[in-house]
Amino acid sequence: MNAPAPPALPGRIHPLVRAFLDEPGAVEDALIRFGSPAHLLFPQVFTDNLDRLREVLAGQLSRYRICYAHKVNQSRAFVRTAEHAGIGIDVASEAELASAVGAGFGSMRIEVTGPKGEGFLRELVDTGATVNVDNLWELRRLAELAGERARVPVLVRICGFPGTPVSRFGVPLRRIDEVLDLLSTHRGRLTFRGFAFHLDSGEPAERVRAVESCLALTERAYAYELAPTVLNIGGGFRQVFTADADAFDAYVLALRESLLGRGEPMTWGGNTFGFHIDGGAVHGTPVFHKYANTVSADRMLADLLDTGLEQHGGRSFAHVAEENLLDVWLEPGKALVDHAGITAARVEFVKETSDGSTLVNLDVSRDTVTPADQEVMVDPVLLPSAAHRGVDSAAVGVFLAGRLCLERDLISNHKVWLPHRPRPGDLVVFPNTAAYHMDLSAASASMHPVPPKLAVTHQPGGFEVCRDGDYEPGLAADTLRRAHGSGRHGVQ
Repeated sequence: MNAPAPPALPGRIHPLVRAFLDEPGAVEDALIRFGSPAHLLFPQVFTDNLDRLREVLAGQLSRYRICYAHKVNQSRAFVRTAEHAGIGIDVASEAELASAVGAGFGSMRIEVTGPKGEGFLRELVDTGATVNVDNLWELRRLAELAGERARVPVLVRICGFPGTPVSRFGVPLRRIDEVLDLLSTHRGRLTFRGFAFHLDSGEPAERVRAVESCLALTERAYAYELAPTVLNIGGGFRQVFTADADAFDAYVLALRESLLGRGEPMTWGGNTFGFHIDGGAVHGTPVFHKYANTVSADRMLADLLDTGLEQHGGRSFAHVAEENLLDVWLEPGKALVDHAGITAARVEFVKETSDGSTLVNLDVSRDTVTPADQEVMVDPVLLPSAAHRGVDSAAVGVFLAGRLCLERDLISNHKVWLPHRPRPGDLVVFPNTAAYHMDLSAASASMHPVPPKLAVTHQPGGFEVCRDGDYEPGLAADTLRRAHGSGRHGVQ
């Protein structure tokens, strides 16, 4: 009788990325040429994601704007791709603003979000970029700095919606009269474009309540002789990491059982991933809960636009926006780079620990592939080096370790089953790392350099790889579709 298959967390991989991984020697050649480890980015996948969102918006709205959230990844290739596609960009620092301008964005396509200090506000006054105001101090200070020489276009971010957790960002809903008084008083210095929100949650009900609140505020603004024309619904559109929701659930079940001492140990150093054990049962929400999502960003957006609003007679959000001549803005970051990046590293050695665990040490650290507070619940792809191809062994459960001399530098605190025991020189590829994973916690500890970013494109003759800063969009928009034989691409 065959032994049962070990628990697995198969990741969803875009067909273009899969084709690159399947190309013999393609990843290894890139690392030989540019160094290991490396982040590999796929601008054509970015464009594919953008096309999906545009299709949803264009199907229901005549006025909308997509602003790529730059903070999701520092890649110039992605910024140039966004500029070439004609969309806007959302920047949250002086450096991101300079990056956007350097990539060709004009002020009319730039939105500035997040908390801003005095120096940044002074820089913004004369740019013509739309400032998404975080608080009342920012609003007052912008009016003061503008003086008589400029009219600064502003959105006002709102927080404190009913049923929404407290947030450190935005002006509380209860202080809206102060906002409207300021905007009315300084109408010669501030051009009020509308209200905005961004929720640190993917819950549809919370987003609908925020939409209804901002629509009510828009009507209220008319009484102050203001004429808002924008409703910015922010970002936070989810990613789909897993290729098999049932396999994910089965892995989590096995993990929970292991925490109770049943079956094979599956965690390193007593890590519980946010679960807690009480009364012989496992409770709580794990830190990796986002990996269970199966609703794509375009589906999430379509559902929101289709939602009937109780305060508007059940008419859909899209219908109400059209009726009121509102531009709907959104700030996707994760949704645009979903599946558009991978991180490749080399196996340095394999060892056994004192408790019998198999540890695979890589030439990369944890902060290179994931934000520090998250656990990556997607199986990596093992690519044997040229010397080891065709050498098979049984599947093995391992923990992946980083290159820092710190106990906490475990890339996987959960057990990962690989198809065979890795050997020094083999490559390990982490899927779907473009959204925050590459940059949010990246550090040069022990003087290790930050891995280079490389842009990968599919040309008629095959794949081409260049440094991120050297990439320029030049392919026709349908190249990706021609390369894979259909007009629309899902991920498989």
